[in-house]
Amino acid sequence: MNAHLLQAVLLAWSPSLRVTRVEGDTATLLRRPAAELLERPLHAVLGVTPERARELDARAREDRRAVEFVSANLGAEDPTPLRLSLGLDQGEACAGVLDLNAVLEGAPPVQISRLSSSLSHEIRNPLSSVKMAVQTLARNTGLSDRDRRRLTIANREIRTMERMLWLLSEYGRDTTPNLDAHPLRSVLQEATGMVAPELAERRIEVRVDEEPDLPRVKVDPNRLRPVLAQVLLNVAMGRPEDSPVEVALRRGPAGRVLMVLKDPAAALPPEERGTLFEPFGSRLARGAGLSLAALRRVMTGQGGDLAAEGSAEPGMVFTLTFAT
Repeated sequence: MNAHLLQAVLLAWSPSLRVTRVEGDTATLLRRPAAELLERPLHAVLGVTPERARELDARAREDRRAVEFVSANLGAEDPTPLRLSLGLDQGEACAGVLDLNAVLEGAPPVQISRLSSSLSHEIRNPLSSVKMAVQTLARNTGLSDRDRRRLTIANREIRTMERMLWLLSEYGRDTTPNLDAHPLRSVLQEATGMVAPELAERRIEVRVDEEPDLPRVKVDPNRLRPVLAQVLLNVAMGRPEDSPVEVALRRGPAGRVLMVLKDPAAALPPEERGTLFEPFGSRLARGAGLSLAALRRVMTGQGGDLAAEGSAEPGMVFTLTFAT
């Protein structure tokens, strides 16, 4: 393992989970100089629970170069997201540690894209196994009502993670979209269908006000639907139950078509105006912090655009511009 990357650290530890070897910029990444980390418990060095440290040790000793992600409590106000590449080095269990915030801060889009693709791929396979197990359990007719409610919650969270992976995958994709002419209302309805269970739970309806005789728009619906669905859900989750999400479809300038989405509950703090469409740059970008960044990336990649109007007071308007 190479520990000479920017803000990277190599940790090795004994079977008793005491750190035996440290390389790299520990003062920056782990908030302590290397000398203070030696012989300390692994869980204390990484800012995780002892149980989590034992799990990481077991994965490292499999020596399959597994990747794990942890939310480390290192004394800062917010937990630090760490990426650990686990394996054996010189016969010892070890981890190459990266601070994801440091990797993403100021990184060029291509670097963030590659990281997004990597994360999506690494998480998708184990999530599929979890989903299959939950669905198998749900077919058990002998379950109690409490267990069925638990499985309903598990299914909901699995769907949430699947949408997050769509965002990661789409933000990281740099292939040419497959553009074709589609009715914009149909694309919107298909996106709404992807989050229909969550909308139904809150009894929220997506109401569409469509100007007559709109031309078809050039989109790749397979790439637009999942990111548009997440933004619709973000807006819906800020609404009271039994209230609508309002979407208007209108003619735009120069033969373009507009989709106008109102978010009455959202406000844009002044400090986030310049980072609204950057990955993890705004609290509005719920959904792994990528929903607005991914949507704008998709829109611009398909010849359109995404704009937002708002202030520190509640009430945001998002305008998606489509080519025809």
